[in-house]
Amino acid sequence: MTLMLLDSASLWYRAYFGMPDTLVSPSGQPVNAIRGYLDMTSRLITKYQPDRLVACLEGDWRPSWRIELFPDYKLNRVDEAGEEDEPDTLSPQIPILLDVLDALGLPLLGVDDYEADDLIATFSVKQSGPTRIVTGDRDLFQLVDDKRDVKVVYLAKGISNHDLVDLDWIQKKYQIPGNRYALFAMIRGDSSDGLPGIKGIGEKGAANIANLFSNLPEVVNAAKNDDERLSANIKKKILEALDYARIAPKLVGCALDVPIPQMNISLPSKPQSMKKIRDLQQEFGLGASIDRIISALGWQQ
Repeated sequence: MTLMLLDSASLWYRAYFGMPDTLVSPSGQPVNAIRGYLDMTSRLITKYQPDRLVACLEGDWRPSWRIELFPDYKLNRVDEAGEEDEPDTLSPQIPILLDVLDALGLPLLGVDDYEADDLIATFSVKQSGPTRIVTGDRDLFQLVDDKRDVKVVYLAKGISNHDLVDLDWIQKKYQIPGNRYALFAMIRGDSSDGLPGIKGIGEKGAANIANLFSNLPEVVNAAKNDDERLSANIKKKILEALDYARIAPKLVGCALDVPIPQMNISLPSKPQSMKKIRDLQQEFGLGASIDRIISALGWQQ
């Protein structure tokens, strides 16, 4: 019985940019992110038939403990008010979407001072599989585990052409052992999160290192001990980045110990109030998007 974990912010961003902004409510408010999120969720439920699902939210998109480790973490995304920079017509849609998901009885959770990635990671190790993690973010490839049947439904190419990422997929894509994606990511860095990686070592160099070593402390020890498997230039770059290398495993790695409250994450077998769902459908002009998710959940209409 499958657990599905939705990286909600990733989904609503993809929905917002993938659906036309001509989709508006009767009052003229844009609802493209709402409708796109619901449509994607309907298709995913229909395809993967989960019995459990959690729409995972950002408790904090810049957790204090990550900022303490690395003050520039995601600083490139901060607007003048100190908040996450996002499109003006997306922000007002999020509370409405959350109200719709709540009315549908779909489990929602965000935990203070943790990102959705951390919540997803904790669920993936605490809950029994199979587990399908839905995201457009490659950071979550570090959670793939063939033994426990944890795979990533990767939406970079859209919902219709998505990839189901397992260890073999990672190996073929990046030419590294599939279970070393976290190490590869720590070294390569990620400009979208303001993470420098080990400066001067790009994707190809990171892949070469990930083929030789299984974790970052091993890499650092090799550089310190003049290991002949590393070139002089690579050793120099690693030794110049020791401060970053020390914090990278915790900074880049997903937390696996998020305090998750007791909650029922089973898909609802029936609506608590179909009237409330229909009222939201009418008020915000959600039309067939609501009908599709009701059908995907197997409810009588």
